[in-house]
Formats: sequence, C-alpha cells, structure tokens
Amino acid sequence: MAEGGSQDRTLVSGVAGRYATALFELASEANAIDAVAADLARFTAAAAESADLRRLIESPAFSAEDQVKAIRAVLANLGISGIAGNFIGLVASKRRLFALPGMIQGFKNLVAEARGIVSAEVTVAEAPSAQRVEEIRAALKSVAGKDVDVAIKVDPALIGGLVVKMGSRMVDASLKTKLNSIRLAMKEVG
Repeated sequence: MAEGGSQDRTLVSGVAGRYATALFELASEANAIDAVAADLARFTAAAAESADLRRLIESPAFSAEDQVKAIRAVLANLGISGIAGNFIGLVASKRRLFALPGMIQGFKNLVAEARGIVSAEVTVAEAPSAQRVEEIRAALKSVAGKDVDVAIKVDPALIGGLVVKMGSRMVDASLKTKLNSIRLAMKEVG
C-alpha cells in the first residue's frame, strides 16, 4: 500500500502539488472536503464547456487584475464560494491559473488517497453505457481490492477495446494496438 501512496504523492508534486496539499489540509480542518470537491467539479465542468473560460485559465495575456475580476464573476455565476471560491481567487491573484487544472487533479488525488479510493483512467472507442461503466468499475475494483474512481475518455482512434491506466499500471487492449503489433510482426517476417 505504501507504494500506491508514494505514487499519489508523486502526482501532486511541484507548484500544483503544494497548492493542492494546502487546499486539502484547509478543507480537512473545516470538514468541507465534499463541498470543496463538488465546487471544484462544477468549476472543471464549466471550464470543459466554455472555450472562453479555458482561454482565461490558460492564457498569460490577461493581467492579474483582469483574471481576478473575470474569475470572481465566473465563480459568482456558478455559485462557488467559501473555501473553493477563495482558493480559485487566490490562484488567479497569484497568476497561477494556468496550473489550476493540475491543482484540482492533485486535490482529487489526495481525497482519493485519504478515502482509500484508487483512480483509474479508461479510454474507450465510443461512450459506454452506464451499465458498462459499472461493469468496468467492478472489474477494476476486484483487481485493486479497493473502490475505484473511474474517469472515462473517448478516443475513436482506438477502433475498439480499451486502455486502462490505474496508478503506475497500464493495460492496452485496444484494437489499434493489436493491429499495430500485427503490422510490426509482419514487417519483421517480410
């Protein structure tokens, strides 16, 4: 188990890790981990839907003043306040918005570690049904021996099958990889 913990610690290193750790400790002390996680998830979803918000987060062209003003407006619009709102505002004022996605992921990793949940990223060729996601989660839980937080990514280039990343392990059972292996084997023979 110590190995998994050190892996999670590696995932929250650097500037993003320091901010994520500070946020996690603050949320823990205030018994507000769930509320902060929900606010951060709402902010992440808004950023995924809005190209303008992503541009604000990623672009160094905006002044700190403009970023803070715009972020405060976004937070008010999303109803995000308290610890998460103050945190995102602080990040904007420190000109670190570009690192916010890493900070949010680091926070999620720390929450998962504290709750004994393993994170897994599953990439599939097409969006799976809710039942299929539950089957994947159950299969991964049986392998990990713990609850698994499954993030689904869709990549049509896989053709079929799936790719699973869990901790430092990766299983690639995609048709694309199998076809590439066959192609490589045929070149070696010919």
